[in-house]
Amino acid sequence: MKVLAIDDEQIVLDSVKKILAAENYDVDTSISSREGLEVALNNEYDVVLTDIRMPEIGGMRILRDIKRQKPGLPIIIITGYATVKSAVQAMQLGATNYIEKPFTPEILTNAVNTALLAAKSVVPEEQRLVHKDAVIKVLERAAKDTEFVTNLYYNGADALKGYDLTGPEKLAILTGDIAWIEENVGTLTNIQKKWLNQRLTAEIW
Repeated sequence: MKVLAIDDEQIVLDSVKKILAAENYDVDTSISSREGLEVALNNEYDVVLTDIRMPEIGGMRILRDIKRQKPGLPIIIITGYATVKSAVQAMQLGATNYIEKPFTPEILTNAVNTALLAAKSVVPEEQRLVHKDAVIKVLERAAKDTEFVTNLYYNGADALKGYDLTGPEKLAILTGDIAWIEENVGTLTNIQKKWLNQRLTAEIW
């Protein structure tokens, strides 16, 4: 079984490699989130582990882009105490599980084994845009409702509970994926794109 670990802390990558190699996993690592995403998309892995807050590209975007191309690939989020809330949300948006740093060998191996089992039994969520009207409603509201925008910034997917949206649609909104939304919805107005542009310039998750 092949595993890819993406984290901007070398000590975390070394721990993952040591622990999983002892369990006969073939482990690749990447300290660059941008390079790690490219490796994940261009090579075959059985599971990917990724930190959620990193320079260059955050874990939510890695989750989004991998799921677009490989919806059945299980992804485990590695998180610190400060980002547990985001990691829990990542599970609502397509991640298989999350583990907190520092983790024990048992926690890591159990998470990987569970993710591999889940991949065999869970039907991957469809990645195409389904709820065009709901997506547009969210973007138009975000363009004029500052309280809603604040809610989106601080509560992420929880702020979208009142809308009929799939995990991929929520991820596209929350990560400012203008290209994918326009590809499926058509050209957006500047008002509709306002929140997405704000998301792109905001601090990486």
